[in-house]
Amino acid sequence: MLGSQGPDQGYALRLAQFFVDRLQLVEGEKKGDVMAGCVPIAGRRASLFGRAPVIHDLELAFGMWGYLNDAPSDLIAYRKSFFFGAGHDYWRQREIATQIPEATLRLTPAQAASTLASWRELLGA
Repeated sequence: MLGSQGPDQGYALRLAQFFVDRLQLVEGEKKGDVMAGCVPIAGRRASLFGRAPVIHDLELAFGMWGYLNDAPSDLIAYRKSFFFGAGHDYWRQREIATQIPEATLRLTPAQAASTLASWRELLGA
């Protein structure tokens, strides 16, 4: 239960700040919950490649959930309830991060964005 180990995982928190103003949230969504759910995804992706997090890890993490572009309405409904309270719930953060299939984590951010229409498969939902 130690998560995905890798060098300088905390750097993802710093990189996430570059996305704060770009996040497309709907009513009821909180930036803190989104950050808390997506940063561990970025750390998990970075650890797959044996390196510290880079900006592309965060772009993939936010993008796959539709936070960086127009997301389908059913994805918004799903993510809204799934991320609710993640900023204060470690186990929710872990659930979000571990749900994502490894194959999705190996995609480029552009590849993930192009398959957002089939988000259930992309997110392992």
